[in-house]
Amino acid sequence: MNIELFDYDLPKELIAQSPLPDRDQCRLMVVDREHKTIENKRFADIVSYLKPGDVLVRNNTKVLPARLIGVKVETKGKVEVLLLHPVDGEEDVWECLVGNAHSVRVGSNCSFGDGVLTCTCVKVLPEGLRHMKFHYQGIFLEVLDRLGLMPLPPYIKKQCENNSDYQTVYAKVPGSAAAPTAGFHFTETLFQKLRLMGVEVVDVTLDIGLGTFRPVEVQDTKDHHMHVETYRMGKEAAEALNKAKQESRRIIAVGTTSVRTLESVYAKFGRFEETSGSTGIFISPGYEYKAVDALITNFHLPKSTLVMLVSAFMGRKWTLHCYQEAVKEKYRFFSFGDAMFIYGKYDYSHNAED
Repeated sequence: MNIELFDYDLPKELIAQSPLPDRDQCRLMVVDREHKTIENKRFADIVSYLKPGDVLVRNNTKVLPARLIGVKVETKGKVEVLLLHPVDGEEDVWECLVGNAHSVRVGSNCSFGDGVLTCTCVKVLPEGLRHMKFHYQGIFLEVLDRLGLMPLPPYIKKQCENNSDYQTVYAKVPGSAAAPTAGFHFTETLFQKLRLMGVEVVDVTLDIGLGTFRPVEVQDTKDHHMHVETYRMGKEAAEALNKAKQESRRIIAVGTTSVRTLESVYAKFGRFEETSGSTGIFISPGYEYKAVDALITNFHLPKSTLVMLVSAFMGRKWTLHCYQEAVKEKYRFFSFGDAMFIYGKYDYSHNAED
């Protein structure tokens, strides 16, 4: 499909630059994909649309404060290092994206927090990538928590006042370069209400990479190569999800990363299994969802793979109609923005033309 089919006009002032003080008071567009209806609510109202037996699947990944700003030891010049992931088999070595990387060569040293954390370049890779070996006292993640900044998306122009602002309240497993932002709207109080109602809450983990921010650079979506991310599903989660499927109870994905995990596992095994692996699944119109029955998601960038994922769930034309309504109603967009809850039956056989 032509990438232009997933474009829409978005005024810049609707791109949210900071979170609301009360997470569950953001706006919620409730979309019935079967009857093509829209309701404008607050996120806290989602309790009215969930029911006993529903299974809410959330991604419990935790964003690393992986953006480090320091100095090059040899030149005293400023340096910015973004940690991407540990290098397999090498202790304290991370693959990093380095600003002005041309001057960072093998043997170059960087210092952060007046020497509390230092690193040495041990390998040069293309496109500004470097393998950096870190030196520190104590526990690395605790040092990173003290010195690091959140790697915010490029459309957010100022740093968070608190790192916790760019984290879900249930973030548990460190490893992501970006947050599963549909989960921002939940509070512990809201989860307590849902559990008392009989809604099950299940955790999976998908480590979100920087690829989630990369634009689609091809004109035809079939030529797009999706970024790969690692995921994990535990035994208890798999058992709860299989039981829900057998009993025809709704599986509701909190965010697109939960969708990618659920659909990847189900496509691989034909059921849910305790497993870990990597996925490059690309969900776009013509894809038939097998695992997910309803979706909680934010409003995504024009021409992005995430708009395509939502379009595959409820039809491209209806998705763009909902987005146009959101613009008209002045919803807040992207990571710190408002949310959608999409539910109802849907005939996937018409999705490619819908």
